[in-house]
Amino acid sequence: MTDVIPAHLLPLLEDPNYAYLGTIRPDNTVQVNPMWFLFDGETLRFTHTTKRAKYRNLQHNPSMSLAIIDPENPFHYLEVRGRLIEVVPDPEGDFYVTLGKRYGNPDQKAPADKADRVVLVMSVERSTTQ
Repeated sequence: MTDVIPAHLLPLLEDPNYAYLGTIRPDNTVQVNPMWFLFDGETLRFTHTTKRAKYRNLQHNPSMSLAIIDPENPFHYLEVRGRLIEVVPDPEGDFYVTLGKRYGNPDQKAPADKADRVVLVMSVERSTTQ
């Protein structure tokens, strides 16, 4: 992965940092929202539902971009570009619970909308940094 992500910036993906996920709306404007995520060394994974705009955006255009600001130095950042490569059903909200625990809530429970939950899997194709 260091051919796409510089090794010194991998901790930004490995640590539970908040990131901003950008998708393209059907009207070709950009939607950006803060997101929990998990990097598995190859792909990025997000919890979401099939009922929200971001999911519809990705059905229209699978392009995605994730930006993370270095919490130790806000002048440094990592942007990862890729596309939606898989949607994994998560009807029990298990991945939501996993991410909630990763982000500091050891008692995280499945959300009320768990029946509509999916895991969005993003490829890692390019990156930019500063």
